Amino acid sequence: MSDMYREILVKPDMPAGKKFLKGFFPVMTGLCVVVGVILWPFLIGALVFLLVTIFVGPRLDVEYEYLYVNGELDIDAIYSKQKRKRVASYDMEHLEVLAPSKSHALDSYLSRQGAKYEDYTSGHAPECSYILVFNEEKGQKLIAVELDDAIIADIRRIAPRKVNLY
Repeated sequence: MSDMYREILVKPDMPAGKKFLKGFFPVMTGLCVVVGVILWPFLIGALVFLLVTIFVGPRLDVEYEYLYVNGELDIDAIYSKQKRKRVASYDMEHLEVLAPSKSHALDSYLSRQGAKYEDYTSGHAPECSYILVFNEEKGQKLIAVELDDAIIADIRRIAPRKVNLY
C-alpha cells in the first residue's frame, strides 16, 4: 500500500463588495481621525473603524488549501496570506457520494432539506469542482471542492462504489 500526499491551493475571486469594504474601512478610519481633531466624538468612530480594519479586514481575503493524506482531506483557510485556520477535516471512510458538481447523481442530495452546503472552491471553474457528501451526526453535509485526478483516483481506490465520475 502506497502513501498518498497532495496539496492544492485554491484562490477564490474576491467579490466587488469585499473589495469595496477592504478599502472602505481604512479610508473611514483616516477620515474620522481628521474630523476627530476638530470634533472629538469622531475619534471614537476612528477607533471603531480601526478595530474593524484590524480584525475584519484580513478575513475578507481568503485562500483555501486542501491537504489530502491517505484518505483524509483537511481544508485550511489562509487569511491575507498570513494566518492559517483549519476549517474542516473529513475522512473518506464516511463518504457517501463524490461526484462532479453538475452530476445528476447529486440531485437527490442537493434537494434535501437540512443538508449543510459548504463551498471551498474558487468559484470560477465549476466544471473542475466536485461535491463530496458526508453523513454526520447532525445530518448530511455537502462539501464543494476542486480536486485533481490523483486524489479522485485514490478516493476511488478507497471507496469505488461511492465515486461517480459522470
